[in-house]
Amino acid sequence: MRELFEPGPTNSSKLNHSSLEAGRPICYKPRRGTSTRMLASRLTAWRIGFALGTLMVAHSTSAFAWGNEGHTDINRVAAQKIPPSMPRFLRRAEVEIAYLGPEPDRWRNPAEFALKNAQEPDHFIDLERISWLDPLPPGRYDFYRKLYEKRAASPEEADDYLPEHVGLQPYITMEIYGRLKAVFREYRQRLAAHRSTASMQQAIIFYAGWLGHYVGDGSQPLHTTIRYNGWVGPNPKGYTTERGIHALFEATYVAANITARDFAPQVRTPTRLNDPFADYMTYLKHANGLVDEVYALEKAGGLTAKGSPAAFRFTTERLAAGSQMLLDLWYTAWLESAVTAPEPVAPAPATK
Repeated sequence: MRELFEPGPTNSSKLNHSSLEAGRPICYKPRRGTSTRMLASRLTAWRIGFALGTLMVAHSTSAFAWGNEGHTDINRVAAQKIPPSMPRFLRRAEVEIAYLGPEPDRWRNPAEFALKNAQEPDHFIDLERISWLDPLPPGRYDFYRKLYEKRAASPEEADDYLPEHVGLQPYITMEIYGRLKAVFREYRQRLAAHRSTASMQQAIIFYAGWLGHYVGDGSQPLHTTIRYNGWVGPNPKGYTTERGIHALFEATYVAANITARDFAPQVRTPTRLNDPFADYMTYLKHANGLVDEVYALEKAGGLTAKGSPAAFRFTTERLAAGSQMLLDLWYTAWLESAVTAPEPVAPAPATK
């Protein structure tokens, strides 16, 4: 799995070690009968526990994707632009939707290993690794099959085609989009039957906010490339090969220089997407075409401190693109939910 960020500074007060005093060594008073060897063992165990706790806190406070501010603002701006033709409760849920923007990054703490491990590939897709596969199959498992076929035919670079190395970004996005459309449909049916829609409303707000995280990831060029955190491969323009550009761009620079008000005017009224999967892939490919520009901005010093006008313009355009695609997906899911869905086909009886 990708490790994008070095652990940051840690506030020891978060670790809840009551015996820890800043700048002062820990002193243990052994109980009677405690041997020197036992005391040394306890000290070693405490040090290991302290180190692990520090590491977990450092990881949990690291920034991911657009950082907390960027993801929150992408969702907030999209929520502000929801048209009157969509449900009123959703238009009033700006605060909740904005909060949910960074939600999947809250699931990346090593303390919840299974959760972190399972969803890491959802945040990116290395389009250079799959340039041979166009168009992508719309289903996750068909995509897996294609990758494993390619892997079997490419023994020297087989691991490059593992799904967790390629990334699954468009698939998680379309799966959440499908969940949102399904619960919109249920909401319509309950509303028509004059039944309570409270549960559906809660689910819709959650899915809308959750979807925003991955759509926001897709607008960040470094989430679409093998050059996600330092240039790799031929480098005639002398771009940085050091780790750190990823966090510098999407977290440090954005938090210091961009607010929702800076890009909200660029987001238009929503448009119905003709083919959500194909349109989303076009969106990802466009972001991938901008990777070079991110590196050029970093090389010119445009991402340092207050940055440059070019960096400001580029970054606000990318954040606005995330809000726009998110809003278009919400709008399309709402309209599509009015279409009567076919009855589900009963599964065939299991046979041995």
